[in-house]
Amino acid sequence: MKIMCSKNNLVKGVGIVSKAVPSKTTMPILECILIDATTDVIKLTANDMDLGIETRIEGDIIERGVIALNAKIFSDIVRKLPDNDVTIETDDNNQTLIKCEKARFHIAAQSGDEFSCLPQIEKENFITISEFSLKEAIRQTIFSIADNDTNKMMAGELFEIENNTLRVVSLDGHRISIRKIELNDSYEKTKVIVPGKTLQEIAKIIGGEAENMADISFTKNHIVFEFGETVVVSRLIEGEYFRINQMLSSDYETKVRINKRELLNCIDRATLFIKENDKKPIIINIGDDVMELKITSQIGSMNEEIMISKEGKDLMIGFNPRFLIDALRVIDDEEVDLYFMNAKAPCFIKDEEQSYIYLILPVNFNTVA
Repeated sequence: MKIMCSKNNLVKGVGIVSKAVPSKTTMPILECILIDATTDVIKLTANDMDLGIETRIEGDIIERGVIALNAKIFSDIVRKLPDNDVTIETDDNNQTLIKCEKARFHIAAQSGDEFSCLPQIEKENFITISEFSLKEAIRQTIFSIADNDTNKMMAGELFEIENNTLRVVSLDGHRISIRKIELNDSYEKTKVIVPGKTLQEIAKIIGGEAENMADISFTKNHIVFEFGETVVVSRLIEGEYFRINQMLSSDYETKVRINKRELLNCIDRATLFIKENDKKPIIINIGDDVMELKITSQIGSMNEEIMISKEGKDLMIGFNPRFLIDALRVIDDEEVDLYFMNAKAPCFIKDEEQSYIYLILPVNFNTVA
């Protein structure tokens, strides 16, 4: 095999597929990036058996072939090459020469025949969505997945398609995040649970332009994302997702409309008095026209008032401030509506169209504060 391409194209391609290289594995071949130049395009692939990424890069194929190179060594070499054209060639013994200007690197490779290529997926169902909407839906929900493996369902997100709506749901036992995306066409009803790791990597590599479209295909065991020159194949999480609709309520005793930026900044200031692992809540006292926020810790205390528009009863309630910050940061509206039933029931932050819903459980500040 012998190929030539620009350093920039190579760096970009290697950076994309490297996200599917496992950090630990008992199979050395999975620590490699596959360079496939057996057709008329140069394809780079990495695969950890749960997540696989393939991307095409521009370049010249001088001699066709396929080779697998250790991802870490290859990536380190490529990043430090001069900004010029790079030539990669291999001999019959899988010895590989990487050269750029006066730089020459000789590394041992493995046969591409041993590499676990991406599974061939028969596309049963698919939807088309803008890259921007997909990236935003992930950004606006991914923070609510569980950060441990105690419950595999909580480590993924529900993708639910019905007619022309995609609903993305995540939860971690303390909060729920829901985003609804309107699609251009209607599709068959589908529910799949996508691993959070897959979505986090997609959010890093997808361009996110509104005019560019992404295809998402579903099978019983896999999901396939296709955008630009890249294909991402991931195993799905098996099982039945939580019955989210039973956790959502339209009843409330108190409704507050408040400037989102003021509320976010106030809670952010309050966290100055909280150490990283401290569980001190922020206490919210809702009156007629004012919301008072206060926090007390061993470091000190803070209280601040924000003007609000209120319907219903006065209320005092406590929350983990980080959960409120996470939700408010991804809402684009200038003002937000908060709905409360009582001090022990969850708070809902949602818009009238319910294009977003954030449910946050309160904490018992009488015993924690």
